[in-house]
Amino acid sequence: MTRVLLADDQLLVRAGFRALLDAQPGIEVVAEAADGEEALIAVRELRPDIVLMDIRMPVLDGLAATRQITEDPRLSAVKVVMLTTFELDEYVFEAIRSGASGFLVKDTEPEELVRAVRAVVEGDALLSPGVTRRLIAEFAARSKEPAAAGTLSGLTEREREVMALVGIGLSNEEIARRLVVSPLTAKTHVSRTMVKLGARDRAQLVVLAYETGLVRPGWLG
Repeated sequence: MTRVLLADDQLLVRAGFRALLDAQPGIEVVAEAADGEEALIAVRELRPDIVLMDIRMPVLDGLAATRQITEDPRLSAVKVVMLTTFELDEYVFEAIRSGASGFLVKDTEPEELVRAVRAVVEGDALLSPGVTRRLIAEFAARSKEPAAAGTLSGLTEREREVMALVGIGLSNEEIARRLVVSPLTAKTHVSRTMVKLGARDRAQLVVLAYETGLVRPGWLG
């Protein structure tokens, strides 16, 4: 059973998401929170699999709450997906740096919401092409001298290649076509790379790809 916590200051949003998710087999909404502080208390107590976290909330905003969750080693299994009104939200960059596994637009189609919850729990990052491109553009704009690439010393040449393709925003299917391998093989390479680097998910691979200089500004593939 996938256990979900809803954090949003709008009661109607929470009610709509709960009704939809609770109706799905294998998904259960275990709690709701109206602000970031309530969300933190509930996460620490219940250890849900995934938190759907609104960015703008009173008391403690979603970004601050997400940082506290992802920095707590006891909560390492908890995935956070940020809820936003607009796909190209100004906080996309900071949220991914804070450890969010992806973004979900509040007016998304019901079936997409369900698919997204399942995808994140399985370890995939929820980054639409628009969000991925914005994230990469932000890294390009803010790019400084890359950190030492010693972090990548444990990767094989193929894993570095795959990580670079993740860094420019390609999906597993697109990586498979580029490397002429099966999607399953591409997914395996991505998973092994995340394990070796201690990355929570695909979103962090994008961060690491830029921070180590494996991908440079302008490499938008």
